[in-house]
Order: sequence, then C-alpha cells, then structure tokens
Amino acid sequence: MKFNLRLLYLYLFSFVGLLITVIGSVQITDLAIKTYIFKVSDYTYYAEPMMVPDGKQIATVSAELQKKRNEEEQANQRKRQLSTSLSLILVGIPLYLYHWTTIKKENQAPSA
Repeated sequence: MKFNLRLLYLYLFSFVGLLITVIGSVQITDLAIKTYIFKVSDYTYYAEPMMVPDGKQIATVSAELQKKRNEEEQANQRKRQLSTSLSLILVGIPLYLYHWTTIKKENQAPSA
C-alpha cells in the first residue's frame, strides 16, 4: 500500500464521518436515558414577573403556569437535542460509508 495525499484524505474523512456518527449516537442515547430511565428534569425555566414600560411589576406568574412552561421548555429542549443528534447521524453515516468503501475498493484493486 502506497502512501499518498488522496489516501490521507480518504482516511481522514472516513474518521470524521465515524466520529460524527458516534457523537450523534451518544447524544441520542443520553437523551433516551434521561427521558425514559432516569426521568431527569435537567432544564429549568425560571419565569420572570411581567413588567410594564415604567418598570413596575404587574403580576407574578402562578406556580401552575410556571410548571406548565417548564414542561413545555423541557419538551422543546428534548426535540432540539433529538433533531441535532439525528442530523449528525444522517450526515456522518454516508460520509463514513462513502470514504471507507472507496478505501476498500482501492486496496482490493491490483497494483500495476
């Protein structure tokens, strides 16, 4: 096997694709563990009192409304993390597979 710049490129991008896929998989696994096994509530939303333009406080948010907002914010955060993880996996897998299959084809071809 002869070393050249093209081979270095193929191995580098194959590694990058594999790394991106692993990171996305770890994020999805982390999300699943937090959501279904430990049921961690790690994102907290603190409601601020409503203010009028002159700076006086109008009213504070009730505990029930604040709890509802916290749950909505947690659900939104999970959706954002899931979309990020899936996009990493959907980009990483083809990147890895293309470059790795190219490397394998070149290694199997007889050298002249």
